[in-house]
Amino acid sequence: MSQLRIFSYLPNPRIWKATIAARLAGVEVEVRGSSPKELQSWLWDFDARPLLESEQVGFEEVRGQVGFKGTLHKTSGFMEAHPFGTVPAAFSPDGRVGIFESNSIMRAVARVGNSRFPLYGGDAYEASRIDSFLDASLVFARDSQIYLLALGSETLSAEIHSRARDGFRTYLGGINQALAPDREFVVGNSITLADICFVAEFSLFHNEKARAGELVKQGLKPILSAAVDEEFPQAMSHFIKLSKHPAFAPDVEPYLAKIEKVAHESR
Repeated sequence: MSQLRIFSYLPNPRIWKATIAARLAGVEVEVRGSSPKELQSWLWDFDARPLLESEQVGFEEVRGQVGFKGTLHKTSGFMEAHPFGTVPAAFSPDGRVGIFESNSIMRAVARVGNSRFPLYGGDAYEASRIDSFLDASLVFARDSQIYLLALGSETLSAEIHSRARDGFRTYLGGINQALAPDREFVVGNSITLADICFVAEFSLFHNEKARAGELVKQGLKPILSAAVDEEFPQAMSHFIKLSKHPAFAPDVEPYLAKIEKVAHESR
């Protein structure tokens, strides 16, 4: 039996926060899900699964939120465990306790596996510093999600682009400063949740490359450009190094390779 079950749209770099942490800490995590379009015909529940046509009645029908269209089918048990009704949605092994928001799901994995790998730092002060980086990531994550959804739906505006650019520079600047001049990790002397969160959120932002055509239409410049390497050298070097780490590579490398392929084909 898994120690944590996660239901989400796939692929989703934000659930890597949990899967990467699980590999490092020796925690068994089960992931269920499919594409956002296909999740509209799934039962949203601890026992999440595709619904047969004859079953698509009798469950609470909820209008899709951000990233979803149409009607979603959610059980009362799902809504009790996840009062905001969103994914990714994690559950305790018995399905009774719901954990939502990717950073919190990652924290749950770290707590379960703490005796094997202290991903949450060595003491209360390091844990609190890690929390500081996770909180800072939320602003970047929100702005980048709005930006990438706008790129994908051709609703991008100069204002959305500007806000995403500013959030990007603030977050990358903080990571870069934390690693300067010779620090190997964002917090402490080994990989922590702060490093994992950074890699997951920055990987997600790479979707900008696959949607560069919309930027050209709007006369806007890519935020993730060659200049980033020069402006944030420590952060970029850290990202590249961790992307090749055995706990990170199974998630990160194929995802980025697919984005690069799409970006190349669209040029």
